[in-house]
Amino acid sequence: MSDARYPFTAIVGMADLRLGLLLNAVSPAVGGVLVRGEKGTAKSTMVRALAGLLPSIDAVADCRFACDPAAPDPQCPDGAHGGADSLERPAHLVELPVGVSEDRIVGSLDLERALAEGVKAYEPGLLAKAHRGVLYIDEVNLLQDHLVDLLLDAAAMGRSYVEREGVSVRHAARFLLVGTMNPEEGELRPQLLDRFGLTVEIAATRDPQERAEVVRRRLAYDADPAGFAERFAGEERALAERITAARELLPKVELTDAALRQITAVCAAFEVDGLRADIVMARTAVALAAWAGRTEVLEEDVRKAAQLALPHRRRRNPFDAPGLDEEQLDRTLEEHAGSEEDGPDDSDPNGGGPQDDGPDGGGPDGPGGAPAPADAPDGSAASDPAQAPEQAPPQPRQAPGTGREAAPVASADPYRTRLFKVPGTGRGALGRRSVAETDGGHTVRARRPQGRLARLHLTATLQAAAPHQAARGRSGRALVLAKDDLREQVRRGRESNLVLFVVDASGSMAARQRMGAVKGAVMSLLMDAYQRRDKIGMITFRGAGAELALPPTSSVEVGAARLEQLPTGGRTPLAAGLLRAHEVLRIERMRDPDRRPLLVLVTDGRATGGRDALAQAERAAGLLAGQGVASVVLDCESGHVRLGLARTLAARLGGPAVTLDELRAEGVAALVRDHRSVSTQRKAA
Repeated sequence: MSDARYPFTAIVGMADLRLGLLLNAVSPAVGGVLVRGEKGTAKSTMVRALAGLLPSIDAVADCRFACDPAAPDPQCPDGAHGGADSLERPAHLVELPVGVSEDRIVGSLDLERALAEGVKAYEPGLLAKAHRGVLYIDEVNLLQDHLVDLLLDAAAMGRSYVEREGVSVRHAARFLLVGTMNPEEGELRPQLLDRFGLTVEIAATRDPQERAEVVRRRLAYDADPAGFAERFAGEERALAERITAARELLPKVELTDAALRQITAVCAAFEVDGLRADIVMARTAVALAAWAGRTEVLEEDVRKAAQLALPHRRRRNPFDAPGLDEEQLDRTLEEHAGSEEDGPDDSDPNGGGPQDDGPDGGGPDGPGGAPAPADAPDGSAASDPAQAPEQAPPQPRQAPGTGREAAPVASADPYRTRLFKVPGTGRGALGRRSVAETDGGHTVRARRPQGRLARLHLTATLQAAAPHQAARGRSGRALVLAKDDLREQVRRGRESNLVLFVVDASGSMAARQRMGAVKGAVMSLLMDAYQRRDKIGMITFRGAGAELALPPTSSVEVGAARLEQLPTGGRTPLAAGLLRAHEVLRIERMRDPDRRPLLVLVTDGRATGGRDALAQAERAAGLLAGQGVASVVLDCESGHVRLGLARTLAARLGGPAVTLDELRAEGVAALVRDHRSVSTQRKAA
């Protein structure tokens, strides 16, 4: 089968994504593109197609770091390259798998040479391979945070620093960084979002004719990849030549004082944090001018740069959707327009910018004459995945077993909560909550491998082998190793957990002021789970039974939306809620045995629905405790007379009971003491 790439110019619509990628191809200093969109929208196809348009590079023949013969890196680990032979080759497209390790990204000690020859040698990683090419991270939101930080640092500095296992290496790492993500599977933290230069929101077109054209082209490509690619070869060559021309023009583009004032005024008006947005906007506007074949930045370039560089920097809270107020943008640009002729080009009344010319996909007609969506270039609601039907919050339903239902109550403002941890040491995915043995973190000791060797502890291995070298007849520098000498690293870090909320939505909780405070508390815990990279799930109970309102997911935003629409009313089937939690955790334990759960029960402790309702609830709590489930009870009881039912239930669960007031971070010291005391009692028992 042919390995011909799907042509970039054959992709229908998605003008903003096309433009964002091309601007980074012209000027990698822009800082990369984050592509946010629903599944099945050709995100990966377009990124892979872009690699075929990048100009070929000249590289030193024997250099593993793709040094430019005209300006070799003086710190290149492969040494000086004066007078070395060169070769021309295509720019590399390096794809980063979700399960990649830090060693694979930055490189590590060449263990084969270290053990066989007794020398220290560096084995390059994926950053070295991506130098002067494209680094593509599919599902970047599922990548571990410390790895995303590492990649973005390298992209921002243009250099990778490796300090590990006795190896100290620095090498150039300049690449076009592209990340794709589906927001339904969880968001990136705002700090990481800010590190991407541009962001683009995409969604599948709802136009039947355009969808038909997409399908038609895909079927034609699958039937004859080489023939299909040949149909667009002329447009591909023209687009590649335009990228080369824009790169050559880029150093000649002038960023006028008037344009710079507009850029800084826009960033100030939108109250973005820091100055990275100003710098990215300036670089993007210059790249836009070069892409249009101009040597001066105009207002239309500033407007388009703001639309690409600012939406993801406007988030003030993890549950905010990225967005930009177009009217505010236009007002700010108008207020700070210079007196010189630097306004929008009269030939383009729509202010569409340079993406609206040429057959390369920027115009109102997509490649091959296919019409682009009317709302795609300006990032309107049709391109916002938050508007997709599956993201809409559920409508209130009537409480089972009751004819009455209170309207949903708005939650109180969220706040910083204390940290709850799962006792013991886990082995789950990297996160920021409970102590665990993880692939990241710091090395605390060495041990014999348990199964397949994953991370060699070189020092401990050498120490284990050293006493036996004479008996094994060692000669020369190479070590004589036996399988029993091998030691692996044990690293201690923090893991993410499954935080399962079990929320009482019955009539006993339905007082509006009280329910608003409860929702605010749960929203605060959701925000804490988001920041600690946890998975979350939500069970609600009221009326005749319990409902899994949100199956375990990484999308905390969906949990927040479900909580806001949570109706209340009816009886209090507390036992049903706990038994449903037991079933959900049993299934999740089979799916992901290493991810430890933390149960957060939100209740006042009352139970109705039968003469022994409270006893049934206590038996269900004992069932969860017997399975070793770590629990926290958020005690919502109020009033002058308190029965203490929630605290009794917490004792049955084997976890602490925390009031709404105690949940706030100000009460951390006392709560930590309570939690440790309960954990000690559980161990003693």
